[in-house]
Amino acid sequence: MEEATRGHAGGRRGGVIGARCKVFALCCAVAALAGAAGASADEHPLWEAGAGITALSFPDYRGSNQRRPWVLPFPYLIYRGEFLKADERRVRGLLAEVEGIELDASFNATVPVKSDKNEARQGMPDLDPTVEFGPSLNAMIAQSADRKSQLELRLPVRAVVATDLRHAQFAGWVFEPGLNLDIVDAFGTPRLRFGALVGPMFSNRLHNEYFYRVDPEFATPDRPAYSPGGGYAGSQILLSLSRRFGEFWVGGFARWDTLKHAAFEGSPLVKTEQYFAGGVAVAWILGESKATVESPR
Repeated sequence: MEEATRGHAGGRRGGVIGARCKVFALCCAVAALAGAAGASADEHPLWEAGAGITALSFPDYRGSNQRRPWVLPFPYLIYRGEFLKADERRVRGLLAEVEGIELDASFNATVPVKSDKNEARQGMPDLDPTVEFGPSLNAMIAQSADRKSQLELRLPVRAVVATDLRHAQFAGWVFEPGLNLDIVDAFGTPRLRFGALVGPMFSNRLHNEYFYRVDPEFATPDRPAYSPGGGYAGSQILLSLSRRFGEFWVGGFARWDTLKHAAFEGSPLVKTEQYFAGGVAVAWILGESKATVESPR
């Protein structure tokens, strides 16, 4: 039976989150976090497609001291088009490019949270999964002569929408500048790809209210009313490894965040300043195009 919906941070909240939402959000997270970009320009199939399974461990939200394991199937898709590119790590829609600088599309997502399963949020509305999308300006800082390693500055700005596929709510903006290192044939191992990303995070008031605001009607002696501002949202370090073994692809990632000095650090919903996430994935490549293109990977 469908639960009643109620207002939260000025928007509608979905009561029941379907399994489709969870799969969608987590697959977006895998696409955003797993894998690492390659380098030397060789001929590769225009597209490769397959299916895989992933095991993930995420806190309920940044600052939560409770986490959930997820084991889910996901589609594996590589597309090396001129303007649209997709790989194990991210989906990119190339908007513009000049020497050493490109403007592309950036995507991310967060998992749903059932408040009755989270001690800090007991009695509060559930959190729908969020989808983030927007432009990213990327500037090449350094690249090896063989193009097997590169250091890039990324400046993504993304709008955030919370949705359970029945209702949608605008949930603010995020800005996550970072230095991204990609290495192919890492550690002297052929076809092993290593990636590292480090940088601060920023979010506006509306975004922070969605996750960390406590309205007076939900206040308790242990959870006082709270309304956060916008600004610095912590920092992140992300490491990833992936390798292709014939028709199989294996990848994994580990992410550590700190919320120390974040604009919402004082929220009673923030139970820890440290955020850890990780996951592994295995995919089976079922088919590929006969057409080939020159591509870094």
